[in-house]
Amino acid sequence: QVQYVESGGRSVQPGESLTLSCAASGFSIDNYAMTWYRQPPGKEREIVAVMSRAGDNVVYRDTVKGRFIMSRDSDKNTVYLQMNSLNPEDTALYYCKAAWPKSDMRGNIWGQGTQVTVSS
Repeated sequence: QVQYVESGGRSVQPGESLTLSCAASGFSIDNYAMTWYRQPPGKEREIVAVMSRAGDNVVYRDTVKGRFIMSRDSDKNTVYLQMNSLNPEDTALYYCKAAWPKSDMRGNIWGQGTQVTVSS
């Protein structure tokens, strides 16, 4: 059974750093591209970063380039999102998910997310 457990979110001040974790189970993260998403309050969910299946390439949304770093630990089946120089626009509920084929119902499964709040 596919499951994601996101953690690490909390309230921080602008300029601070956080590292989020997403522990996956029911599949191997080495077999799929992995994505970090976020949903800011009152807005649609958006893609933050996508790591290739091989783990050798990450694409970031423009607003986090140079500040966020996505990584993975295959032994722990966990992906991470290191977030630096946080600003209030980064406030959101953060999720991770594998890039399942469109026909795969496992693509409908989401974790509970982890809340990041950036405020002075």
